[in-house]
Amino acid sequence: MHDRAAGAIIGALIGDALGLGCHWYYDLDELRRDHGPWIDGYTTPRPGRYHAGMQAGQLSQSGLILVMLLRSVVEHGQYREDDFTRRLDEELFPQLDGTPVNGPGGYTSQSIREAYRRRVEQHKPWSQTGGHADTTEAAERAIVLAARYAREPAKVAEYVSSNCLLTQADEAIVAMTTAYNVVLSQLVAGEKLAPGISQKLMQLVRSGELPFHSVVKNNFAPPRQGDPDPPRAGRFSSPDALLTPQSIALAAADPDIRIEPAWKVSLVYGMPCAIYHQLPAAYYLASRFAGDFESAVLHALNGGGQNMSRAMLTGALVGAQVGLAGIPQRFIAGLENGEELAGLAQQLAAQEN
Repeated sequence: MHDRAAGAIIGALIGDALGLGCHWYYDLDELRRDHGPWIDGYTTPRPGRYHAGMQAGQLSQSGLILVMLLRSVVEHGQYREDDFTRRLDEELFPQLDGTPVNGPGGYTSQSIREAYRRRVEQHKPWSQTGGHADTTEAAERAIVLAARYAREPAKVAEYVSSNCLLTQADEAIVAMTTAYNVVLSQLVAGEKLAPGISQKLMQLVRSGELPFHSVVKNNFAPPRQGDPDPPRAGRFSSPDALLTPQSIALAAADPDIRIEPAWKVSLVYGMPCAIYHQLPAAYYLASRFAGDFESAVLHALNGGGQNMSRAMLTGALVGAQVGLAGIPQRFIAGLENGEELAGLAQQLAAQEN
């Protein structure tokens, strides 16, 4: 389990760094002209492109924030939101100016820019900094929390949703962010991204461990006439975000449904940044290539668009299934400070009871 926890974290960081050099190409012909017919490793951003000036193997700002949270949890042995927000206040925000093409990693996302404006310019407390970005930054950094608390799904849901609210306040985005990391925590605990995973998640909803509302019974049987409305287990109105992995895993295993080559998953589910485009693609690749980290992340990468997030989310899901030992060494060797980061991930994993 410790190897899977470390694999999830390093898999995410590898996916982030892989996307840095070829990020946000929505014209796939242009992507191929700049980086060749198949990208199989770290690349340096071209002049005038996103993250220009960065080097192959470096992390974007999303990856750097994940490492910031990782260091916080490792140092304290647990998630302390006050320490993480202190690091944002003292280490990240002084390097930002509220504009996109600025700051560590060469680009600052909408969710972080909005939090910066509320916190630094408007002097709001952290309870009021969440904006309306529909993207995946919170899901990405919270991978640390899914890995650390994989045996405690209730804590995963509590800590991930709270952490998400620091930068993104839309309830649907919080629910999908939480669901992704609950799924990830189950993979760290030993499950596979297979159709049966949603049944296990629904059991946790019915037991009150996951804060989603549901009226269906076992095996999704409908309620009977006269059944009372079940008590709210928590804040989220529907468990649908927990059911998505089952549908995607069924599609990945169905011989009559083929996406060939697999990188075209970006065209099926959408190339943009929004979380509702990103998660289905990541679930598909992580289910189809559950035991093949390299194929999963490279197909996520070569699909263009928001390939950095797609590769990061996919890398975590597959890294959690193959473990750190199942990630090809060349990806760790090419990642800036890769051995140090792998050591930090292993320290966090060792904190799991």
